[in-house]
Amino acid sequence: MVVLGLRRHKFFLTGMTEALCARLGLFRKIKDKKVFYLCFFYLHLPETNQSGTMFSKTCEYAIRAMIFVAQKSAEGEKTGIKEIAKGIDSPEYFIAKILQDLSRRGLLQSAKGPNGGFYLDSVGKSCSLADVVRAVDGDSLFTGCGLGLKQCSEQLPCPIHFQFKKIRTELSDMLSNAQVGDFAQALDNSLAFLRR
Repeated sequence: MVVLGLRRHKFFLTGMTEALCARLGLFRKIKDKKVFYLCFFYLHLPETNQSGTMFSKTCEYAIRAMIFVAQKSAEGEKTGIKEIAKGIDSPEYFIAKILQDLSRRGLLQSAKGPNGGFYLDSVGKSCSLADVVRAVDGDSLFTGCGLGLKQCSEQLPCPIHFQFKKIRTELSDMLSNAQVGDFAQALDNSLAFLRR
């Protein structure tokens, strides 16, 4: 087993035991290689991320904001920056920039005035999480090398190319099939949360 890329420090840990991984908080239990490589993926991409997840902090907030706005839109409401920031536990100035960018890209709608705010129409609610990731972080999550090599292909693969390609494909499929409007009911029923 190999783990590469914990936050910004690149190093190899070979022959990791389940106990060591659990102690480091990498994951609760190793069941198979798939779980291990998902753990690896979470730790390595993208390098600028400081939260230990696969998305940049900007992308995390963008996804959470889109889901929050979708929930409010399902209730027929428009929501402002302050409410969104509070609802997803984000700094207001940071989420304001993200919302403006998502609105410019057509993923999110906004209305000005006393009854204004951000909302999603039927097209916006059907936007996939993959659309949000691509708009914020680009395509590297879906096309990049698991070890961060600039050149990695079927002809010149890195050591984990073929295993990582399977995980990347599954992740892409999952994010492509998950629409931001699909999560409103789980949030309403307290089965899922956008902040802790």
